[in-house]
Amino acid sequence: MTVVTRFAPSPTGTLHVGNVRTALHNWLWARKHGGRFLLRIDDTDLERSKEEYVEAIRADLGWLGFDIDGEERQSARFALYEAEFEKLKTAGRVYACYETPEELDIRRKVLLSRGLPPVYERKSADAPVPEGVAPHWRFRLDHDAPIEWTDMVRGQQHFEPKTMSDPVVRRADGSWLYLLPSVIDDIAMGITHVVRGEDHVSNTAAQIQMFDALGAAPPAFAHEALLVGTEGKLSKRLGSLGMASLREAGIEPIALAALLARLGTSDPVEPVTSLAPLIESIDFARFGRAPARFDEAELALINQKILHHTDHEAVADRLPAAITAARWHAIRPNLMTVAEAADWVAVFDGPFVPPPADPADRTVIAAAAAAAPGVDWSADPWHALTGAVKEATGAKGRALFLPLRRALTGRDHGPDMGELLPLVAKDEAIARLSAA
Repeated sequence: MTVVTRFAPSPTGTLHVGNVRTALHNWLWARKHGGRFLLRIDDTDLERSKEEYVEAIRADLGWLGFDIDGEERQSARFALYEAEFEKLKTAGRVYACYETPEELDIRRKVLLSRGLPPVYERKSADAPVPEGVAPHWRFRLDHDAPIEWTDMVRGQQHFEPKTMSDPVVRRADGSWLYLLPSVIDDIAMGITHVVRGEDHVSNTAAQIQMFDALGAAPPAFAHEALLVGTEGKLSKRLGSLGMASLREAGIEPIALAALLARLGTSDPVEPVTSLAPLIESIDFARFGRAPARFDEAELALINQKILHHTDHEAVADRLPAAITAARWHAIRPNLMTVAEAADWVAVFDGPFVPPPADPADRTVIAAAAAAAPGVDWSADPWHALTGAVKEATGAKGRALFLPLRRALTGRDHGPDMGELLPLVAKDEAIARLSAA
C-alpha cells in the first residue's frame, strides 16, 4: 500500500502555526513511508475563498520545504459531489429537512431543559412538507452500527450513533458543508491516512459511516491534541500567528518545523538543520493527549541554536557580501536571526568609532595600540596582542580582555576574539586602538 496523506486548508485566510503543524505531520508521514503528500484546496465557500490565499498557501508550503505531489480544488469537483450525493439519496442515506435555525434552537433548549441530550429528532416519513421551502439535507446515521476505530494518537475510539445528531451535509441553497465532500475526496484521491486536530473526532465518527455508505473503507486516523499558548489555553495569538510574521521576525522554516514536529511528545526539540531527522523520527504513538504548548520564546531559542550550526552556503544569498564564510562562522554563535549578521559588517570593515574608554582602561588600550604594529596578523593576533599587553601592564582576565573587546568591536559581548580579530584588517584594528 502506498501511503497517501493530504493537507486540506480553506483559502479564506493565510496559514497559521496550528494548520502548519497539521501540514507538517502529514508531510512527514508521507515522506517517511515513501508515499505521496497531496494539497487539497477546500474552496467550497465561493464567497469567502480568494485566489490570493491559495497562492499564499502554496508559497508558505514552499517556504517551509513541504513539496507536494498533487493538488486538487474542491470547487472543480462539484459534479463528483452531486453524483455521489444522488447515490446516497437513492439509498436513503441522506434526507431532506425543513426546520428553520430558530425551530432547531427552540427544540434544543427544550431537550436540555428536560435533562436530555440535544440530539436531532428525525421526522416521520409521512410528516408534512412545507410548501415553497427549500430543504437542507442530513446524512442518516445507522443507529444499529456502533462506530469504532483505532486512532493512531488516541487509541480505541467508540461512538454510539443513536446519541449523535444526523449531520447536515448540504445547505438549502445547495452549497456543501465540510463533511461529505471531504469523504468523497478522500476516497477519490486514495487517501490512506488523515492527520488532523482532535476537534475533528466527532466529525470522524460520522464520516466513518459515510465511507461505509459509499462502499469504501475509511483511512487510518490520527487526531492530535490542539496547540495552546503558554498560558495553557487556546489563544487568539496562535490563530493569527502566520508565516509572514514569522519570516519578518527572522524565524527559519526549519526552526518552526523542528518545534512543531515534537510538540505534544516527550521527545526533546533538537536544533536540526534539515527535515531528514524529523522524517525519520515521526511516530504518532509518541504523541500524547495533553494540549501541546506553543511558546514563541522557545521557537526563538531553537532558531538561535539552529543558526549556530548552519553553514554559510545555506544563508549566503541572504547575507551582505562582506560576510564571508569565515566571518559567518565567527559571528553565528552570537546571532538570533540571519538579519543580525548585517550589524557586524561595520565591526569587520568600519566605519567604526570606538566608544570612549574608561580612564581605568586607557593604560591597557594604549599598550595594545603600541604593541599591535609588531603583531603578526596572519598567525594568532589576539593571543599575541593580549600577551604583549599583559606583559607591559600586568593586566589579566576581565581587566585585560574587556577593554580591548570594547575598543576593537564596540561591544561588551560577542564572538571569540581569537577567531574574530584576524578577520579585521590590521590597519583598521590599530586605528581603533589608537582612537579609543
